[in-house]
This record gives sequence, structure tokens and C-alpha cells, in this order.
Amino acid sequence: MGTITTPDGVEIFYKDWGQGQPIVFSHGWPLSADDWDAQMMFFLERGYRVVAHDRRGHGRSEQTDDGHDMDHYADDLAALTEHLDLRDAVHVGHSTGGGEVARYLGRHGESRVAKAVLISSVPPLMVQTEANPGGLPKEVFDGFQEQVATRRSQFYREVPEGPFYGYNRTGAQPSEGVIANWWRQGMMGSAKAHYDGVVAFSQTDFTEDLKRITVPVLVMHGDDDQVVPYADAGALSVKLVQNGTLNTYEGFPHGMPTTEADTINHDLLDFLKA
Repeated sequence: MGTITTPDGVEIFYKDWGQGQPIVFSHGWPLSADDWDAQMMFFLERGYRVVAHDRRGHGRSEQTDDGHDMDHYADDLAALTEHLDLRDAVHVGHSTGGGEVARYLGRHGESRVAKAVLISSVPPLMVQTEANPGGLPKEVFDGFQEQVATRRSQFYREVPEGPFYGYNRTGAQPSEGVIANWWRQGMMGSAKAHYDGVVAFSQTDFTEDLKRITVPVLVMHGDDDQVVPYADAGALSVKLVQNGTLNTYEGFPHGMPTTEADTINHDLLDFLKA
């Protein structure tokens, strides 16, 4: 574990374990690198080098008051890959992290990248516009910001208790440990970063970034994702990249890397080996 300082002076925390081909994990909002524990342990045990960082303002990274946008997120990821001299890397992003990966590839190119994976990811565009009628109304995200600003701790209990992991579905068996770990990660970060991050993940248009990606891309999305709806996300993203494959998971929730780790990990492994 260590830290780097970005070109604009922000300290970023990261984990770097193992040897072999690097897999770089970008986490979702408002979490941290810890959300990838199940994936990092799985791939570490299979001979890969696993790297994950806490996005600026999240987890153990510096709680700066600015730069909470996709361009800065992508630039921070580029600074990390350059600092560690990662080559032939596989970049895996979940939710907001998928947007970070798409913007990193679109903004910094593919010279260090072998493949990419977008899991339950926000591209191409989450918010509803005339050009994106299937998106969610802006008022939904305005509500997220209000909750972060006024009742963040309770909000960070309600999200994992409900839609994030599909625990609000009939027959679901909520895990108190999973819910508490989501809350813990969220509360480690900065309210300011999380407030600004809502705009970053919901209003950034990744269409042109996706069109630039030529490396193989695996898009993984559950059809019961209540946070990033499948039809306006994974199903569209795979059509925009030049070499994409879509894996659709019946009944899987937004947080499927945690609740369905065994399935997700083995499908990722198959993609890496292909």
C-alpha cells in the first residue's frame, strides 16, 4: 500500500499486491478500493498483480475540495499507472469506476492497456436528455445531492439496505456485514467529493470516449440493476466500443461484484484468458 501525488498536488492512496499481468480496479461511488476485496484476493491467488486506488476525496485519499469530475478522475488514474509503470494492464471499473475507465482510455489512450471491463457502469450517459430519453431525470440526482448534504450517514445505510444490492427484492437475504461495509467506506470519504461526484457520474457523456476504445471490452450488467438501469447503460455501451462483448446477468443487482462475486470473478477470469 502507498500513495502518489497527482500533478495538481492531491495525495491518492492505492494498494498494489502481487506480480504478473496487472489488473487495475476503479471503484464506484461513494466507496473505496476496499469494495474490490473479493476480486483482488481472487486474482492475486491466480498469479495476477492487482492494483486499486481510492478516488480523490474518497476513502484514504486526500479530501481536496476540487477536481471531482471525470477528467480529473481519469488523470489521477493515468498518474497512478505511470507511477507504477503498469503495462499490458486490464482496467476494470464498477459503476462510476466504469466511467473513470472509459474516460481514461478516451483521454489518455491505450498504450498501457490490454483489455477493459465495465461492470454495472454509468456510460454512456445516465441523465435524461433529448438525445438520451431513456436516462433518469435530473431530479433523481438532485435528490442524491440533497441527501448527501443533509443526512449522509442515514442515506448511506438506506442505499445498500435497498436498491444497491437488491436487498429490497422479495426473497432477498440482506447481509448486515455487506451493508455495514458499504456505510463504512462511504463515511470514510468527503461529503464534498461525494456531492460533486453525483454530477460527475450522472451528467458526463462518455459516448465519444467509448467510440475511441479499440481494445477488447467486456461489458457486464445485471438486468435487475436498480441504480444504473441496464437498457440505457450496458446495452448501449457495448454498441459504441469497437470490440465489445456483453454479458447480461438475469436478476443480478447493481452491486453484483459483491453479492455474486463467484460468478463475476470466474467470468472475468475467462475474459482475461481469452
